[in-house]
Amino acid sequence: MKLSAICETDFHYQDKIPPIDYVVNIASNMQFYPSYDWLVGSSLPSKFNPGIIQLVLDELNPNNVRIFWESTKFEGHTNKIEPWYGTAFSVEKITGSMIQIMGLQQWMEKAPNENLHLPAPNVFIPTDLSLKNVLGKAKFPVLLRTSSCSRLWYKPDTIFSIPKAYVIINFSCPYSRNSPEAEVFTCIFTCLLMDYLNEYVYAAQIAGLDCWTNATKNGFQLTVAGYNHKLRILLEKVVEKIAKFEVKPDRFSVFKEMVIKDYQHFKFQQPYQQAMYYCSIILEDQLWPWNDKLEVLTHMEADDLANFAPMMLSRIFLECYVSGNLEANEAESLIQHIEDVLYKGPRPISRALFPSQHLTDRVIKLERGISYFCPAEGLNPSNENSALVHYIQVHRDDFMLNVKLQLFALIGKQSSFHQLRSVEQLGYITSMTHRCDFGIHGVNFIIQSTVKDPRHIDLRVEAFLKMLESKLNEMVIDEFKSLVNTLIDMKLEKDKNLWEESAFYWQEITGGTLKFDRRECEIAALKQMTQQDLIDFFNEYIKVGAPRKKTLSVRVYGSLHSLEYKADKSEPIQPNFIQIDDIFSFRRSRPLYGSFIGGFGDMKL
Repeated sequence: MKLSAICETDFHYQDKIPPIDYVVNIASNMQFYPSYDWLVGSSLPSKFNPGIIQLVLDELNPNNVRIFWESTKFEGHTNKIEPWYGTAFSVEKITGSMIQIMGLQQWMEKAPNENLHLPAPNVFIPTDLSLKNVLGKAKFPVLLRTSSCSRLWYKPDTIFSIPKAYVIINFSCPYSRNSPEAEVFTCIFTCLLMDYLNEYVYAAQIAGLDCWTNATKNGFQLTVAGYNHKLRILLEKVVEKIAKFEVKPDRFSVFKEMVIKDYQHFKFQQPYQQAMYYCSIILEDQLWPWNDKLEVLTHMEADDLANFAPMMLSRIFLECYVSGNLEANEAESLIQHIEDVLYKGPRPISRALFPSQHLTDRVIKLERGISYFCPAEGLNPSNENSALVHYIQVHRDDFMLNVKLQLFALIGKQSSFHQLRSVEQLGYITSMTHRCDFGIHGVNFIIQSTVKDPRHIDLRVEAFLKMLESKLNEMVIDEFKSLVNTLIDMKLEKDKNLWEESAFYWQEITGGTLKFDRRECEIAALKQMTQQDLIDFFNEYIKVGAPRKKTLSVRVYGSLHSLEYKADKSEPIQPNFIQIDDIFSFRRSRPLYGSFIGGFGDMKL
């Protein structure tokens, strides 16, 4: 009956999803359900029938068990090969002699094991689905509460009318990012935390609640989302696990191996992904390289993490966002509980940050009129592809400049795909996108190719920009207005659910920009823009030879272009070009853009 209640609740309070996902779900239902159940078949259970349930339970016995056993020791001892991936396997009937050899007889005699039982009552199943009375119609998040330990942003649900809530808490920990070791420890900390919570999170997921943690540049982030009635129970359990965190050596070894493999697999990523990584590590201050993290990880032991975790948690600032079907006093109570657990008591786990410890994310400021380029060999010698990331850094967050860049990207996106991929056939992976790093906006060209080397592709990007210059100058006014209206329509598209709305506001909070009315302000800026404004913007920031243009080209050479790589490294450097050989020396030598966190961005409200 509880399963029925869960399914019916999920059906009646399901979130809106993108139309394509909705169509795919219905198409899947068509394969399993009669036509009158296509819309509800996978959501609503059949009628409760104890007899059928007991029949299934009776069939769960050792005599008809099927055992799947995977091992490298079976190599050379199999007699079948599956046709799709060529995996070797065998199928054998479990006989009486095999039962004795495999030690299954004792297992069968002891069955059923006491650990094999029906689930216990699920404490996370919501029973109160009423909607809260919200005083006023808050259009944007408000700063509900602030202290030396935390800051709470609150946005009640005034749009979706569902009994759900979304809670995001960013644990800003200065000790989590001061070295490659610290970053790796923080990563494994979050993995272990979720591992320890699996039992609780699984039950919560069944009941429509979810929770996850992930490492961030400044610490780690906790998200709890779903039906609001039992949300606090799950949140309190997670906070308890954080406060009483301990390292289990066997689980540490498992996740250590997983993270090592993740870092080792980096060299097998596609060249364009490697180029994007190099671009980020050049631009972002305090970003540790993957090979440094791999080197320190191989020497780490469980005791090292056990010593690190209390230090990491010793200084924390909580940036919090609570939205949905929760009243203001409930939101405050949630955060107060976390503060009580972490900051109160005779020996508190955490203390507030010193003013000097508050962390920021900052971006390298490239020099006007200079083209930087960074040639690098692909890390996988067997990959023939080369790749280019051509990045043009434009401006610090500003409504009018934002929409000019967005409109340029909208115009250039389709044209670049047509010209560079379809006409010139430089590579299958070809894209032009608007890029934003912590409030610093620019445009990215990403091209992966076996046909041409990255330096040649770089020249083709500049040739494309010259072609685009002609297109902008020759564009008729009706086409310009149509493009402006297209961009306005994109910004007018409403959030489909609470999660999309929360993601938008959370990005403003963590970035420090706090421009919660961004869409409205950018639409107003678009309505004021003229075609000449766009042309002037292009001529000033984007055009080949533009006075304020700042360019970074990351060139990753595949095995087919090894000779071109050597030439790129050794040939004389042209005027107004700077070659980056040592990324970290270059990064230390450049000035940084100011951070919105703690600056005028906080004063915007």
